[in-house]
Amino acid sequence: MAYCQQEGKDQIIFVTKEDHESPSNAELVVDDPNDPYEEYRLTLPSGEINWNCPCFGGMASGPCGESFKSAFACFHYSTDEIKGSDCVEQFQAMRECVQTYPAVYPQEENEANVEEEEEPAQSVEEAIGTEASAATKQ
Repeated sequence: MAYCQQEGKDQIIFVTKEDHESPSNAELVVDDPNDPYEEYRLTLPSGEINWNCPCFGGMASGPCGESFKSAFACFHYSTDEIKGSDCVEQFQAMRECVQTYPAVYPQEENEANVEEEEEPAQSVEEAIGTEASAATKQ
């Protein structure tokens, strides 16, 4: 026998094997204007950026919060043909700020090693030629 349990905003429905044998008749509610968790979206109903959105991962606060907000807002509201192409200066300023606070904004391992890349791999032709000449010498 199926039953429901409410936990905060979530409704948990427990079902049996028999319940799964018939097709679901559940209806999803899309964009409920009375949703108290609306504040967790990227934009507010007014269209403004919600700087408290957890999707920013804390970038909107901290020592580089203002430069992040400037760069992100520029990109978000950009109307250029290539979106955000008018925001290079803001993103450069944010990048410089982030680099001055490595303890707060640690570099990803892949990003930190960009300058230490190995030499490019051989082309297919060079690799085949090397293998072919080695085979003929044997």
